[in-house]
Amino acid sequence: MTALDELAGRHEIATVDAMEQLGRRIGSDLVAGDVLVLTGPLGAGKTTFTRGLAEGLGVRGPVQSPTFVIARTHPSLVGRAPLVHVDAYRLGSAAELDDLDLDVPGSVVVVEWGRGMAEDLADAWWDIELERPVGAGSGGLADEELDADAPRVVTITRAGSAR
Repeated sequence: MTALDELAGRHEIATVDAMEQLGRRIGSDLVAGDVLVLTGPLGAGKTTFTRGLAEGLGVRGPVQSPTFVIARTHPSLVGRAPLVHVDAYRLGSAAELDDLDLDVPGSVVVVEWGRGMAEDLADAWWDIELERPVGAGSGGLADEELDADAPRVVTITRAGSAR
């Protein structure tokens, strides 16, 4: 059983630090071939989660959103699998993701905005949904507050065939 198996389900995350801690806990248990597909609106915490995951995995940073370069590889500093961090937001199809020729078997792959595109990367993957309050007023976040310490909800689900 992995940290992700133990953490499957819905989690309320109160702060940015708590989001990074969740990522660290998961990252410490990941191995080459693991694929995580992160879904959520702008400011939900996808890159913050990945920053913690990278720390737990022991890879070289800094981890930033790969929006403009599409994919970044972070080599291991501790003899573990590298992290391939992908932002599929600007990709038009699963074929474009496949054209990146990612080393899925030899890496831990995290794909932001990958739902509907990344499912063919592996037989089994983790679908991680990140939610945040939206809209000003009624407890939501205005655009200028996207990095604020506001509650998020993270739902972790195993998808595809089991390991």
